Amino acid sequence: MRFTPRFPGRARKSQAAPGGSGEQRAGAGRFAGLAVALRTPARPGEPLLARAPRRWQRLLPFAFAGVFVVVLLPVTITVLTNDYRLGGGWAGALGVVQAVPLLLAVTRPVPAWAAVLAADVVGAVLLGFADGVAGRPWPWPPMEIVGYLVLMVCLGLREPVRTLVGVWLATGAAGVVLGFAAPDGVTNTAALLFVLAGVVLALTGALRGLGDARQRVAEQESISGAERARRTLLEERARIARELHDVVAHHMSVITVQADSAPYRLPGMEEPVREEFAAIAASARESLGEMRRLLTVLRGDGAEGGGAGAAAGGGERAPQPGVARIQQLVEATVRAGQPVELSLASGVAEAARTDPAVDLSAYRIVQEALANVVRHAPGARVRVSVTHSGGDGGGAGEVLVLVVNGPAPEPVEALEGGGAGTGHGLVGMRERVRLTGGTLDTGPLPEGGFRVAARLPLTSRTEDSS
Repeated sequence: MRFTPRFPGRARKSQAAPGGSGEQRAGAGRFAGLAVALRTPARPGEPLLARAPRRWQRLLPFAFAGVFVVVLLPVTITVLTNDYRLGGGWAGALGVVQAVPLLLAVTRPVPAWAAVLAADVVGAVLLGFADGVAGRPWPWPPMEIVGYLVLMVCLGLREPVRTLVGVWLATGAAGVVLGFAAPDGVTNTAALLFVLAGVVLALTGALRGLGDARQRVAEQESISGAERARRTLLEERARIARELHDVVAHHMSVITVQADSAPYRLPGMEEPVREEFAAIAASARESLGEMRRLLTVLRGDGAEGGGAGAAAGGGERAPQPGVARIQQLVEATVRAGQPVELSLASGVAEAARTDPAVDLSAYRIVQEALANVVRHAPGARVRVSVTHSGGDGGGAGEVLVLVVNGPAPEPVEALEGGGAGTGHGLVGMRERVRLTGGTLDTGPLPEGGFRVAARLPLTSRTEDSS
């Protein structure tokens, strides 16, 4: 049986999904990665950018600090010797203790700050007695201010707000205390360093906070994604259970009726046999009651199951669909504007009907696949094939379902907020295939489009005769 509507012109490959160009998304991803890399390291002694993806990025803070050490060390010694007229030995010692700790700041910024602040305070005291201090910046010379601000960058990217506030206040306090012993004629730079250090600490602390926030958001999104996947799986399993309730309840009802009517259909039955049939009927009725109670739990709405044919699918009373209704499904999809070609092998509906679980699963797989095409590739060409194979050697064979669609002829606009679906389609297919003991193969095609292929083994059955 073939149902082939007329197709529109040749489909073009689907284009990028909405929500921004690839370059924009890549830029946002790089920025987010940098922010995460700048977040507070988890272990003491871990250097800045230790979580960066590339080695050169992890080495960048060491190179940055090394450049400042190489530049500041000779400049500090030269300025202290020539401008402030401090002794060469003292100038060399101060240059080393004020510049070299910047290398330590990459991994341990608080000890480095303590060493630099102590060295700067000692240097300010020594400069107070130097011959050339008059008319010069004091207590913090320009090169000390530059090195101190580099240290503030390392602190701001690593330490919590409480530590940053303490460092800032300690810096101001040191300047205030030294100000009481300021030499005559100097330019006081205590307020300048206090303001600049506060600005740098605020900016770098905010950047680090952004990294922490993005990290928490990413972790929360990961947790939410796992919860959504789990919830989707549970919802699909509950949905399948509700649908299969009708299938199993039908067979249990047949067993009950046959057991109850056996004494009337088979006269002359001995009493032990009558009692056996009565026990079978009672067990079947009890099983039906347990199934109804289980269905009430799965539905979660407190409604009582009404009967064998009720409640499946949330209160629907129509019989569950099967392979025989796939043609009607395809025709409805075509009327909705989706071009579909159906290939339904002769005898496959009768073969699938022997196993109600397979019959229902085949229909639902085609239904979910067509719904996904309409949602993600509207207007794309679709081929649906349902065949029956095997059955030799006394086996019942298997039902093969294949749904293949090409790329969308036009750029696809998201039908749901954020451009992401619920994910129920593929999850439901996997659960149904696993229920029947079959296999499922899904994935994109090289030329564009998508493929869904399911193999559903049929259970060999022998009909009870009355």
